[in-house]
Amino acid sequence: MPTYVYETITKSETEVPIQFEIFQKVTDEKLTKHPETGEPVRRIISGGISLAPKKSGGDCCQSQCSCD
Repeated sequence: MPTYVYETITKSETEVPIQFEIFQKVTDEKLTKHPETGEPVRRIISGGISLAPKKSGGDCCQSQCSCD
């Protein structure tokens, strides 16, 4: 199941939204309210971060490691 990030919808510009993560099936309806407080929420869409090493050689092959 994917992890989705939601944040509360603030009532004013000075209010800070609260973000939280929740596991949901892809087929589940997106949340409209915070599960604990009942505040209105919206789902945050992000591209994610890839932590996989790059295949282009990178800095490792320019140092003293055994990449060769």
